[in-house]
Amino acid sequence: MTLSSRRVRPLLTLLFVALGAFVGYVLAREFGTWLEGKLIAGEDEGEVMLLWFIPINSTRLTATDKAALVAGFVVAGILLGFVVERVAFIQSRRAHSSWVSMSWQDKVAVFAGVSFGILLTVLLRSIFLTPWWANIIVATLLCYISVVAFQSLMEQIRFYFPSAASASPHDQKTAVRPKLLDTNVIIDGRIADICRAGFLEGPVLVPDFVLEELQQIADSGDSLKRARGRRGLDILHQMQKEMDLKVPSVGLDSGEEVDARLVRLAKEVGGTIVTNDYNLNRVAGLQGVEVLNINELANAVKPVVLPGEEMTVTIIREGKEKDQGIGYLDDGTMIVVEGARKLIGETLPISVTSVHQTVQGKMIFGKIRENGQPEESGVDESVRAYSGSRPRRKVR
Repeated sequence: MTLSSRRVRPLLTLLFVALGAFVGYVLAREFGTWLEGKLIAGEDEGEVMLLWFIPINSTRLTATDKAALVAGFVVAGILLGFVVERVAFIQSRRAHSSWVSMSWQDKVAVFAGVSFGILLTVLLRSIFLTPWWANIIVATLLCYISVVAFQSLMEQIRFYFPSAASASPHDQKTAVRPKLLDTNVIIDGRIADICRAGFLEGPVLVPDFVLEELQQIADSGDSLKRARGRRGLDILHQMQKEMDLKVPSVGLDSGEEVDARLVRLAKEVGGTIVTNDYNLNRVAGLQGVEVLNINELANAVKPVVLPGEEMTVTIIREGKEKDQGIGYLDDGTMIVVEGARKLIGETLPISVTSVHQTVQGKMIFGKIRENGQPEESGVDESVRAYSGSRPRRKVR
């Protein structure tokens, strides 16, 4: 079960504010009692009393003074409650995200370490008479040391007995790095078919800030953006029904952009980003985060076409150069056909003359086959028209 910031955080804020006000009230009463005792003692002895090296009047506290003292401590406690609530909420979301991506061996180590730390604290408490605040500090230290020790023990077991650590298929599955989806790849829609075909291993994660951005797109005033956002939400709903899709809540700075938060989350959980955004691909790669680009996957699985092969293509529109027509294969590969400018809407047999790879994808150039033979003419100018002055290669 994931944490919902819109539902849980108001309750958490109210709890910490009330707790801060209560602590402030108790401290005000204790401090007022101590201060009044000091004032009375100073009045009886006729000496000037010092409070933290500051001289104070040796008089009794009035009801107004006591009320002001309580009000000041309560307000300070409330403000401190807001600060503690923010830190606790962020840390709890990070802990929840780490717990989701943690293997079952590490979860067992954490549970055993906390239990052992509490047991040691109880044993020490039965021997030594220590105050309650000291018991809390000792319990925290012992639980932390025990968890680290048990995790180290599990690592040693996996090192000396690797077969036992990887014997279960579930263990192998949890060892796979989680896959984090960005907004563009969700709206694209192809990710659902890729996951359904089994090309992505491990848990598929959609961080809550990605889901919030998708919801904002779905609520946009622009009809096109609204349709794209709703399609993305429908795809996520379908994926959640068919596969292991999780939407973890992550305590990251909301002031950052979504791409920056996604890269930082991938670094924290050791995950892989799945996207079709070229810029995100470059930025994540520069920061050492592994990226799976589905556009590269689509280009990789396209059929190999060699010069001289024959195929049938339907001319869709005019080309950039004279007498050129444009057609497309079923996978979206563009075909530039010489001499087909006036044959829009017709299906023609062509012969491939060259294949050109661009940053956007693969392009095929061909000639109309007449009497079983293609026309003889070069396509160098056609290639330059569609790819620039020289061929470009994608640098990884």
